[in-house]
Amino acid sequence: MTENNKQNMERGLKSRHVQLIALGGTIGTGLFLGAGKSIHLAGPSILLAYLIAGVACFFLMRALGELLLSHTSSVSFIDFIDKYLGKKTGFVAGWTYLICWITIAMAEITAAGLYMQFWYPHLPIWVTALFLLIILFFMNSITVSAFGETEFWFAIIKVVAILVLIGVGVILVAINYKTPVGNASVSNITNVSFFPHGFSGFFLSFQMVVFSFVGVEMIGMTASETKDPQKIIPKCINDVPVRIILFYIGALVALMCIYPWTYVSPDSSPFVQVFQGIGIKSAAAIVNFVVLTAAASSCNSAVFTTGRMLYSLTSGSKNKFAKKLGILSKRGLPTNAILLCTLLIALSVILDIIIPSGVFDFISSVATICFLYIWSLIVIAHYKYRKSLSVEEIKALPFKMPLFPYSNLFVLAFMVMVSIVLLFQLSTLIALLGSVIWFVVMYLFANYKLK
Repeated sequence: MTENNKQNMERGLKSRHVQLIALGGTIGTGLFLGAGKSIHLAGPSILLAYLIAGVACFFLMRALGELLLSHTSSVSFIDFIDKYLGKKTGFVAGWTYLICWITIAMAEITAAGLYMQFWYPHLPIWVTALFLLIILFFMNSITVSAFGETEFWFAIIKVVAILVLIGVGVILVAINYKTPVGNASVSNITNVSFFPHGFSGFFLSFQMVVFSFVGVEMIGMTASETKDPQKIIPKCINDVPVRIILFYIGALVALMCIYPWTYVSPDSSPFVQVFQGIGIKSAAAIVNFVVLTAAASSCNSAVFTTGRMLYSLTSGSKNKFAKKLGILSKRGLPTNAILLCTLLIALSVILDIIIPSGVFDFISSVATICFLYIWSLIVIAHYKYRKSLSVEEIKALPFKMPLFPYSNLFVLAFMVMVSIVLLFQLSTLIALLGSVIWFVVMYLFANYKLK
């Protein structure tokens, strides 16, 4: 891709947009629906699991931030993987990231249709999916600030839901509110074993914990379209991880203080359980609205991310079709790439009919596991970047990775640990093997393509 192409992208994202893009991208179904499973596995130690994962994500984002500020015109972090780890690795990482987000968007757009059936049981899933995709396509094709504003308000809804839960938890604990299963009290956490299922339950919970943080790297897709990136990117990276940890841990503490963790079902939303348990009859409808927003937000992020990634991968191509995808519109947007990715996501309605649900869940699991690979490459690319600098250049860096290189090693060790954990559950083991097959095939194809 030429430097001119990169500079022509519209810088319409403000600080609040970038912060909520990253924050909203990681607060979704992993918390609102998946927290029940992780609490069931780990009990109170789930708080420690989220804290460890949050610290790893903070160092990941600091590494990414240092890379972004070294070249703010880069369309995506794949440019740095390509530069420091080789074109073949960059090729595999780029297409893997693209497919990951398209697959996740397919699952989320289908989920949105299911959530809408809560109010309209006879409404076909494809109607909701198609309507939502059309809206998101146009919002992403007007200006980048339109995308940023949409994602800002999607994220606000999720954040408000969490703050309400935390506020309700504080009030109920303060008045020692009587619930159907006891009283709201901090003792529901402190008077039980911290590792009720031993270390095995604690480590097994990391699969859902990591899934909850998927999307935190989206800041790496915004640098070339952010106003004053040298100022905004560092602020967002420093603020967002802390907020994510506070929101997640705060929400989980509130849940477990109101309801003893042993009564939290792994098969339904703990938010619904808790609100219904304290007598809010419309709890299911409220949470359904929030998870519908989360699904729309995730799909919105996917349209943005995949459009930029496809543009980055095809820009400069000699192929006639690919060349059309690698150009910008008059507004400085990769509209053609956004359109193609939206159409691919729209295939989810057809796939949901012809592909068995178990297969579709398997594909989604493979996509989630692939994020471990992408995150690891970002940290390794940062390590190589830092090693390429002189002592004087390192001293002049405005936004240094703290505790380098130990922080890099910590993140990589965390990724390895989670990968090992995936070996001990059949569903994730199969998905892990599927991911390995995907990488082997992609590297063979990259070797052929980039000869």
